[in-house]
Amino acid sequence: MSKITVIVPCYNEEPTLHFFYEEMERVAAQMTENTFEYLFVDDGSKDGTMQVIRELRAKDERVKYVSFSRNFGKEAAIYAGLTHAAGDYVAIMDADLQDPPALLPEMYRAVAKEGYDSAATRRVTRKGEPPIRSFFARRFYALMNRISDVELMDGARDYRLMNRKYVDALLSMGEYNRFSKGLFGWVGFRIKWIEFENVERVAGETKWSFWKLFKYSLDGIVAFSSTPLYISSILGASMCGVAAVAILFIIVRQLLFGGSAYGWPSMVCIIILIGGLQLLCLGILGLYLSKAYLEVKHRPIYIAREAETDKPTEKAAQ
Repeated sequence: MSKITVIVPCYNEEPTLHFFYEEMERVAAQMTENTFEYLFVDDGSKDGTMQVIRELRAKDERVKYVSFSRNFGKEAAIYAGLTHAAGDYVAIMDADLQDPPALLPEMYRAVAKEGYDSAATRRVTRKGEPPIRSFFARRFYALMNRISDVELMDGARDYRLMNRKYVDALLSMGEYNRFSKGLFGWVGFRIKWIEFENVERVAGETKWSFWKLFKYSLDGIVAFSSTPLYISSILGASMCGVAAVAILFIIVRQLLFGGSAYGWPSMVCIIILIGGLQLLCLGILGLYLSKAYLEVKHRPIYIAREAETDKPTEKAAQ
């Protein structure tokens, strides 16, 4: 029998964990050719998430966990889960049941029987989301697919089932600034996409504010595209050209008509425009530099306060 490790990143998910466990048990009962391991990764929760995980562990030895010393973010939680996963196949799921466990049998068939290395999911609708959030999400995927060599599927979720070869490929990339949606595509392999309609949270509230999603999208752009650097270079060269033409125009006009080289309003506008472009380009360069700065520090991706897993490794705090 093949073993499936289900990685569940958790941050303040106390209200959802029992619902998630019960639903997973219903699905696991249908998949009789598999054994399951539930690996909860507590990302520094401030509520009773860890207490609920311990309760589940007390009644079911298949429940494992890793608890962080503080909140390191979902990307670190996914990496920790992949590091400690002992299964032949590994799934990543959210605890709020927005990733329907009922899709797991179909995902397993795709990987185990149809020759795919990963079965990934994508939402075909965004029902229940604020319209402005849906609009910017779609624009982000469209932008990333234009400026990056890595294809990002619109509506893609982190919810996917992977074979061991795929998981090992992800773990081989130990970068500190992680953008899993990009890493999933960058490693390649055969991926089957399974579509489903959006499902609202079973309980609790989302932890992803618009600002957090915006910063996450910037991380994705910086991690998988150098296009902003090219744009800043082109902008700088273009403004130099515009400035040269403007200077020639003013000189010629001054020689022909006189009095055209005076006037502080036009000068202030030009200074503000050029200064703004310089700050924009410096900001783009600074963003890339900051990511490189964090990489060369070689800080651990996460630090575990405690862990109860079948696969303790030397990477537990990396």
